[in-house]
Amino acid sequence: MSVAFASARRRRTAHLFAQGILVLALVAGLNFLATRHSWRFDLSRHARHSLSPETRSYLKDLPAPVTVVVTLVEDAEEDHLVQAYRDVRTLLRDYVEASAANPLGPIRVEYVDVFRNRAAAQRLGVDEPHRIFVFSGEKRRRVDIDQIYRIKDGEKVAFTGEQAFTAALLDVTRPGRQKIYFLVGHGEMDPADTDPARGLSLLRDELVLRNFEVEILDLPTIRALPSDAALFVCAGTQGRYSPAEQELLRRHLSTQAGRLLLLLQPGSPHGLDDLLFDWGVQADDVLVVDPGPEGRADTGDLVGYPATDAPHPVINFLADNKIFLRFGPSRVVRPDPGRSLDPGLTVLALLGASPTAWGERSYRQRGIYTRDATDLLPPPQLALGTASERTPPKSGLGLSVRSGRLVVFGDAAWLANQRLAAGGNAMLALSAVNWLADRDTQLNLPPRPIEKFQLSLSSARLGRLRLTLLLALPSVAAVLGLLVYWNRRR
Repeated sequence: MSVAFASARRRRTAHLFAQGILVLALVAGLNFLATRHSWRFDLSRHARHSLSPETRSYLKDLPAPVTVVVTLVEDAEEDHLVQAYRDVRTLLRDYVEASAANPLGPIRVEYVDVFRNRAAAQRLGVDEPHRIFVFSGEKRRRVDIDQIYRIKDGEKVAFTGEQAFTAALLDVTRPGRQKIYFLVGHGEMDPADTDPARGLSLLRDELVLRNFEVEILDLPTIRALPSDAALFVCAGTQGRYSPAEQELLRRHLSTQAGRLLLLLQPGSPHGLDDLLFDWGVQADDVLVVDPGPEGRADTGDLVGYPATDAPHPVINFLADNKIFLRFGPSRVVRPDPGRSLDPGLTVLALLGASPTAWGERSYRQRGIYTRDATDLLPPPQLALGTASERTPPKSGLGLSVRSGRLVVFGDAAWLANQRLAAGGNAMLALSAVNWLADRDTQLNLPPRPIEKFQLSLSSARLGRLRLTLLLALPSVAAVLGLLVYWNRRR
């Protein structure tokens, strides 16, 4: 009988060993299949944690491989940097997986601590912490943390990483660099000029750092505009454009979905009235006068503020963070109250003066300006800059379609070298260029809202929870173990 019991015990041991081997084989097989055939399901509301169909379509057709270098670190001292690292890591994992099926344009991600791993940082050509760099061939694009979050009143309200990364991918994989042409021939400000009051050399340097190619175009000497222009800039013309020159710009905007950044000055005729009328913009020949305490900076510059609560890519960051602008002498540039009722035309005032400002019509006469009924008066606010966009009919495919865009400001001096770094001037200039050149806003990608959950526990509840975790759960496990032991003894 003892022989039969020993044989049964050996068979039982062999069965347990075989079961263990089978369980290990099953786990190994499932992991093997998961590494080659994985599925992910986004069960969140509106699939907020999945890449949009538009981004996936771009990744499917990327023409060249892309390397993303992240210098954020997980053990940063600031909590917001740690959270940014986690958000970026999760998002870039989706990009890598979505691009894996494209043999021409796979995406590779490297995480580098520029302080602890200097050799890797030098090899990759990065030396700035807390940044994300996107490389493809000789092109590179930097993505800052403030580009991947929508911040309002100092608090994160939405995650915009998908817009920023997809725009950066499209930028570095485009054949050639985008060209910005500065128009000259009528006394315009020159991007090669280093003069503090009239030069734009600092703006040119900022554009070159962002992979733009800056060129000068002498408009009176040409008969056709170059077809490779991403954007034309007219900065502070002091002479009138001829009807033929105006027609060139009109055709470019209307028939080629062109882009124009127009910076006018009070007292300088421009000859572009018909073009502005076509796009629903009116540039009044007045001088903005603002004697109020909120209307003038300590340097005497005119202070500009976001003029609308409606979201617009050019002023979103300025409006959310209440950043002001410093302008020189400015005219009023506003939506034309008599514009045509074109359903495809959207005109929006971007910037305005304070409520104490008015538009002085007799500004050419010397003396103290006084507000009277002949002047251009609010309500509610005199506009200093206006954006206009003509959108073609939607295709129904949910994809973005290129359209004509125009941004007009009533002053050009705010872009000059001596003012570019003041207030939010540089940010406004780059936002306007990015929107006009389709850098960050050509994508129909909604931001992901940031939801916050807070668990409030009193000290008594926290104590009960601690006792439950330390005593109750282990006690339940011990009782179950004793029951199993007692049952086997029987």
